[in-house]
Amino acid sequence: MGGIKTAGDMVLRMQLTRGMRIDAAKVYVAEKLGVTISELCDCTTMTEIRRDRGLGLQMPGSDDALGLEAKTRIAELLDIRINSVERFTRRTQI
Repeated sequence: MGGIKTAGDMVLRMQLTRGMRIDAAKVYVAEKLGVTISELCDCTTMTEIRRDRGLGLQMPGSDDALGLEAKTRIAELLDIRINSVERFTRRTQI
């Protein structure tokens, strides 16, 4: 499972923030995205899902989510804290 090409970045975040084992993290992310575990590893499927939900892409187009916008959506989707998102929110008082 590769980083932003599929869902590897989100699975890794769950492993690091919640101390989940890889299998549990995959199940959690798959449930949150409403896909199967095999779809998490499929580049084509995940590109469509990431584009539709604004979760960031490896090669984003002009209308795709970038940087903090994508991280904010990932944090909300997975119900986790991401330091850069928290800091941005605090400083901008959003």
